Amino acid sequence: MAGELTGKTAIVTGASTGIGRGIVMALAGAGANVALVARSEQQLEEVASEARQHSVKVLAYSGDVSDRAAVKEVVRLTREQLGVPNILVNNAGTNTPKRGVSETSDEDWDRIVAVNLTGAYSFVREVLPHMKADGGGLVVNIVSLAGKAASKLSGAAYSASKFGMAGLTGSINDEEHQYGIRATSIYPGDVETPILDRRPAPPSPEQRAYFLQPDDLAAAVLFVAALPPRACVTEIIIRPTRTLEEVLSL
Repeated sequence: MAGELTGKTAIVTGASTGIGRGIVMALAGAGANVALVARSEQQLEEVASEARQHSVKVLAYSGDVSDRAAVKEVVRLTREQLGVPNILVNNAGTNTPKRGVSETSDEDWDRIVAVNLTGAYSFVREVLPHMKADGGGLVVNIVSLAGKAASKLSGAAYSASKFGMAGLTGSINDEEHQYGIRATSIYPGDVETPILDRRPAPPSPEQRAYFLQPDDLAAAVLFVAALPPRACVTEIIIRPTRTLEEVLSL
């Protein structure tokens, strides 16, 4: 896949760890210039340094995706320093240990929706004019199986935000396809990422070994990004081979 995306520019949110980091490395390895967005400046710089080893241009921006001013600045800097953003990967996400409908605080609800859904929407709104002017582009929303079926494990706010992301993908394809813009929802099952630590009962290291790994999601993003503009993959479901019940019983 080396060089397959040479000349392309991607923005990846939630890029400092886990799935985001894996996606950055896959895109950079395929030759794309990459803008990294996350709150953790130190971790972000570490990922950026590693991505630069692929001899691509890299922009690291430490900021919060729920901050619309920061989103505008990221897209502006990407356009100026790396080129037109051809690929947007909305991966940033968060959750809370107290997840039930009756126990989620107003503050947690607002924060989860602001990061998971509104942040994705804000980035889409900012990149669309550039993609249209360039003749097309790709938006990949990292959703979750919680965006297919709500569950107590995922929680009310997280599930609602992920259903919203799926709706955003559908709206992009419905409204923007005439401009050559495509959108994909990727629905992963359990992935070994730091967000697992926010579960009320975090899984053990032995259990996590059976979960999907960030590189699995990165491979799915790379597959979609490398397809010709005529092909639109509307959704991908990827889950661990072993069921969650089986894994938790180990």
